[in-house]
Amino acid sequence: MTAREISKDKINRFLLGTREREGFIKQVVVYSLLICIGFIYIYPVLYMVSSSLMTLEDLLDSAINWIPASPTFANYIQAARSMSFWKTLGQSVILAGIPTLLNVISCSVIGYGLARFEFPGKNFLIGLIIFSFILPNQITMIPTYVLYSNLNILGTIWSFILPSSLGMGLNAPIFILIFFQFFRQVPKVLIEAASIDGAGYFRSFIRISMPSATPAILAVFLFSFVWYWNEAYLTQMYVTGVMTESGWTSLVIQLDKFAQNFDAYATNAGSFATSLNESISMAGTMLSILPILLIYFVMQNYFVESIDRVGITGE
Repeated sequence: MTAREISKDKINRFLLGTREREGFIKQVVVYSLLICIGFIYIYPVLYMVSSSLMTLEDLLDSAINWIPASPTFANYIQAARSMSFWKTLGQSVILAGIPTLLNVISCSVIGYGLARFEFPGKNFLIGLIIFSFILPNQITMIPTYVLYSNLNILGTIWSFILPSSLGMGLNAPIFILIFFQFFRQVPKVLIEAASIDGAGYFRSFIRISMPSATPAILAVFLFSFVWYWNEAYLTQMYVTGVMTESGWTSLVIQLDKFAQNFDAYATNAGSFATSLNESISMAGTMLSILPILLIYFVMQNYFVESIDRVGITGE
């Protein structure tokens, strides 16, 4: 080959790539698409942060779009006070955390039983679980409300604790299927070796299956926590109470009632509070999602690994 041919071959391999390495053109296309898609998702958050730091003068100034002229955290202070932030945050963690832990325990037990034992009607039961997942919540909402009313647990956290402890929590069917699929991948020889050593079903489950199911546990925990955290309608219906007000609330519910709560706060605060504007509303919205964002940033590496190993996709 001549020097010109060798140079042309190097340029082609650099641009188009080889079997071992991706080409420059493909990398540019892929990363450009990722940047565009990422910007679409992150744009609302960036706009929210920018607006929440603006004063009323910045909002009215048409020359200011993104960077506030005089950033201020006063909007966050007023929004936090109107939402009773710290008290509501504690209740939100309890309302999302306890049912999530019970979801992980109950769904892992059910998934393990379906994966390790053969019994009549097993396939029918799995199909019933899948059907209950695709069944809209609106269909079972009224019967569930009547059941909870008969059990006298409306307006209490038991409306979330009792179902989740029985494997019937929020979106529990998909969690059962996650554990079922994961426990099927655990080698049976490990269970058989443990039984030869005298370990029973429960001990094999605790000592062998559960430690190897860490990715599934983490994925279920994060998904369940986020879903319970963001659930406003069922929380208002079952826990907060429709007919009677209980002492329970959450940041999402407080955000839904933000204008009403802020008006009450402004009336009590007098001259220390300003009128409700977009910046204060954005600050309240940011406060409601901030705990979830912090959890994701802290656990993102473990979360991505767990999603990869469990096999959850967006399809």
